[in-house]
Amino acid sequence: MISFHGAKLKDQSMNKCWLPALTGLFAMSLNVHAQFANAVIAYDTGTGFAAGFTNSAAALGAPTSGTGVTPFAPPFAKTQLVSIGAGGEITLQLSQAITDDPSHAYGLDFILFANQFFVNSSSGVSGLFYHSASLLVQVSTDDSTWFTLNPSLAPQAGELYPTSGTGNPQIPVNPSLTLANFTGQNLAGITALYNGSAGGTGFDLAWAQDINGNNADLTSADYVRIEVQSGVLDLDGVSVVPEPSAWLLALAGTTVLAFYRQRKNLNQN
Repeated sequence: MISFHGAKLKDQSMNKCWLPALTGLFAMSLNVHAQFANAVIAYDTGTGFAAGFTNSAAALGAPTSGTGVTPFAPPFAKTQLVSIGAGGEITLQLSQAITDDPSHAYGLDFILFANQFFVNSSSGVSGLFYHSASLLVQVSTDDSTWFTLNPSLAPQAGELYPTSGTGNPQIPVNPSLTLANFTGQNLAGITALYNGSAGGTGFDLAWAQDINGNNADLTSADYVRIEVQSGVLDLDGVSVVPEPSAWLLALAGTTVLAFYRQRKNLNQN
């Protein structure tokens, strides 16, 4: 009994020594995930924007999450969305640079989240609601020289794919999926097709062109600008797809912390 008590005290002492290191590792893994817009450089509402949805700070940080946000029930509050009408634009600075990396899932380097949802019927998905818009998505390394993502390659943000609040906002959805793939699916079916993603519209930095339409060969970008040529976009957020090494660090942090918690529970029993 005495020996067991002594061993338990030793384990508790070791836990106290390990806890700061584990906490630091976990905090580092969380910082790895903090790759979203962190500053609004410019915002112009344009015309036809949604009245009251003019808080540009709504585009900062992670897109809206939680179990209450599903592809059938999108973000809708004024604190969650900023509206940009025809002739308007928003320029955002990112907390981490976008990098052009072909090893990213589907070759996509960043994701835009907006207000759209699947129409739900008794037979599952029966349609898609979204605000029709014509957009130009632009990127820059210095907020001075801008490059437009080739409109013939870049999808229109705010259409596919509606946000799933329980998914990971830094994992893109397979861009080959169309509305036909989701038609008739329930929430479980949509989640399976998303394969861990939170949805959103993915973009590849390799699509960047200069003013003459030539490939810009950008390796990174720190700013994103969205110009609305027609229609309206209700923007929720921007996420950067992290490097594979960053994912490994995040996984290490969460795995080690889980081990620590399990060990602590055993010591308390």
